[in-house]
Amino acid sequence: MQLELENHVAVVTGGASGIGWAVARSFAAEGTKVALWDISESVDDQADQLRQDFDVSAVGIRVDITEESQVNAATESTANQIGPIDHLAHCAAIGSGHFGFPFTNLRPGDWPRTLEVNVLGTVIVTHAVVETMKQQGSGTMTFLSSVAGQIGSQTDPPYSASKAAVINFAQCAAKDLAPHGIRVNSVCPGMVQTPLNRGVWQAWHDRQPEEDRRSYEDWAAEKIRNVVPLGKWQHPEDIADMVVFLSSARAAHVTGQTINVDGGFVMHW
Repeated sequence: MQLELENHVAVVTGGASGIGWAVARSFAAEGTKVALWDISESVDDQADQLRQDFDVSAVGIRVDITEESQVNAATESTANQIGPIDHLAHCAAIGSGHFGFPFTNLRPGDWPRTLEVNVLGTVIVTHAVVETMKQQGSGTMTFLSSVAGQIGSQTDPPYSASKAAVINFAQCAAKDLAPHGIRVNSVCPGMVQTPLNRGVWQAWHDRQPEEDRRSYEDWAAEKIRNVVPLGKWQHPEDIADMVVFLSSARAAHVTGQTINVDGGFVMHW
């Protein structure tokens, strides 16, 4: 299947690690020029790796997505170095770092940073890239949300609430931008082995009674078998495949949708 992404320009926020890195590599494998936006100091090295592995243009830009001036500067730098932005894959996010069941395990002060990064950061990045896409009359945005944003996951209420907001904002943006030829969708990973997910689940694991305590790996594997119909973890590459597909010409009539890549964990009927 030809995705027709060669020589397009894609921005991947949170692109230096985890799902974002897998998304960046999937774009690069299609011949797409890639800009990695990440707060990590390793972002330049990761861009170098993309150039070596796929022989594509790639840049790494260190940016805090909650700082509007930095995001605007990153947009300009991307355009100057590899061209105007065609696709946004917004993967940058954080969890609260607290186990939230019941939610009173957290205090109100545990919420703002997660909401700032995951909700306001999404809004800031979208504002920064949208004008170029409107001028071009085309573009795609794919926001990485989570099944936690659909089911009210109790493991991390700030994260769950923020991801629900991302889904809703994607739908708002999809309606607003459809007349400009811009498509906006959300992708919801389920149980993916990433450092962020490990942090949330580790906090959950560590609250188990001492007499019931097992290794994290055994405990987590049993949880997956119990809650995921396909019975196994998803991998970052599984999510990346969907993000890149939604960015492609093969998904030309898909917008405003929330796509789960979760092994069947969430089924709506």
